[in-house]
Amino acid sequence: MSTQANNIDEYIMELKGQLASNPQCANHYYNLGVAYLHKRMWQEAEKAFLDAVDNSPRMSEAYVQLGGIYLQRGDVDGCLNMNRIAKDCRPQFAVPFANLGFCYLQKGDVDRAIVNLKKAVNRDPEYVQAISTLGAAYYSDKNYEEAEKSLKKALELAPAFGPAWNNLCLLELDRGNVEKAALYAAKAEENGFTVADEIKEELNAAK
Repeated sequence: MSTQANNIDEYIMELKGQLASNPQCANHYYNLGVAYLHKRMWQEAEKAFLDAVDNSPRMSEAYVQLGGIYLQRGDVDGCLNMNRIAKDCRPQFAVPFANLGFCYLQKGDVDRAIVNLKKAVNRDPEYVQAISTLGAAYYSDKNYEEAEKSLKKALELAPAFGPAWNNLCLLELDRGNVEKAALYAAKAEENGFTVADEIKEELNAAK
């Protein structure tokens, strides 16, 4: 949408003005929520997204954003619930399936994680985060061959995606390939991912 705002605070004021004259516009509430997220104003963002779905109950993106807020608070079940609603609203939208997969992985339910992550990748074959998380899920399931395929696919699409390099490091460490693991750990850190201290210690001890 067009805006006259020069910064995020002006944009928030502009949206509030538009909502004063059109208080049932779900898109304005959604945009307001996104603006609050940029300012890390979580409660205000949550209220805006809830207002968005009150006025447009099938706005899948707003449920996804609510799930993100709940996950930021550590409420994995809240995130699951919001993304379940989101995928029911838009069954071909990849993001809620990826988020469901991530949440199930956090809860240790690897089978459900894999099912949902595969659905995300089927809907968006270039969704790097979903592909990488699928690799992490296969790794958790000790399916190293499929894990390696997914992680390398993610890196073909996004060579600077640090989490995929880190998971390749863990995978090769499990296989006993210390030299490869060290190379992947270096690539992870080179791309902004902090490799866990215990992994670094394990790599150093094996040299």
